[in-house]
Amino acid sequence: MQETPFCLSVGHLFPYSMSDSNTTDFTNPSTFILLGIPGLEASHVWISIPFCAMYIIAILGNFTILFTVKTELSLHGAMYYFLCMLAFTDLVVSTSIVPKMLAIYWLNSREIDFTACLIQLYFFHCFTVMESGIFVAMALDRYVAICHPLRHSTILTNSVVAKIGLAVMLRSGMVILPYPFLLRQWPYCRTNIIPQPYCAHIAVVKLACADTRISSYYGLFVVLCVIGLDVIFIALSYTQILRAIFSLPTKDARLKTFGTCISHLCAILAFYIPSLFLSLMYRFGQNVPLHFHILIANVYLLMPPMLNPIIYGVGTKLIRDRLLRLFTHNRT
Repeated sequence: MQETPFCLSVGHLFPYSMSDSNTTDFTNPSTFILLGIPGLEASHVWISIPFCAMYIIAILGNFTILFTVKTELSLHGAMYYFLCMLAFTDLVVSTSIVPKMLAIYWLNSREIDFTACLIQLYFFHCFTVMESGIFVAMALDRYVAICHPLRHSTILTNSVVAKIGLAVMLRSGMVILPYPFLLRQWPYCRTNIIPQPYCAHIAVVKLACADTRISSYYGLFVVLCVIGLDVIFIALSYTQILRAIFSLPTKDARLKTFGTCISHLCAILAFYIPSLFLSLMYRFGQNVPLHFHILIANVYLLMPPMLNPIIYGVGTKLIRDRLLRLFTHNRT
């Protein structure tokens, strides 16, 4: 039974087997070979340009969010602390993947040590799960702010926010910890070639020559019982939020209150919708070339880290005003 390719699996986890010409006789290789985008090797340099630009935007944007919240006292609140957690998570997710990806595209540096591969996939999956958990925390913040506005500051105190952040971090770290331990115990006697530019859980599982159903079942558990529950909790939170908004007496009040949720909703859509699209493409697009799957998956990897600081920078008035003051002061 294979993992459902949603969020952690879709795009990142390609269950494509290699042809016989790529097989070899060895056990437990010390290195894996990352192919980048098979079939488009001649275009790797050109393909790397938009990915490099997206990565630079993600780095600059998320560091700007962190700096802005740190230096502006009016932003020292639950919503912006969760936003800082999101920015840090996006930095780790993109940095765990992109530097090696660009090394493949620019320097043809395709080898990756077995241990380094496990570390890369652990950080990638761990912080992807963490990002999903942070979206749940942000949904909780919006629920309390709209449904219990007078108690928001007493419910979501700095201590409570820190405990939520610690719980999200521990959950993701513990949930993903079995991935590298299970992968380390399998024998690898088929091939050491991974047909994509980074190590992902199911991509490595497919190289093992053993009964790896426990890894597949556990990956399915992570998708359904962790990410799935996060989506359900977010949906329930927004059900209550919408009920509270529609109970407001005037249209202006409803629009103003709903406007405080726009940035969070856009970030959620940027994170989950591409996963759903890639899941459908994986299941119903068997005739889609492998290189197209990998290209789309790579774009998905970089979309949330790039878009989140833009969404919150443009859509959140306090952050937007702080940035305008910062740039105006610098020009003066």
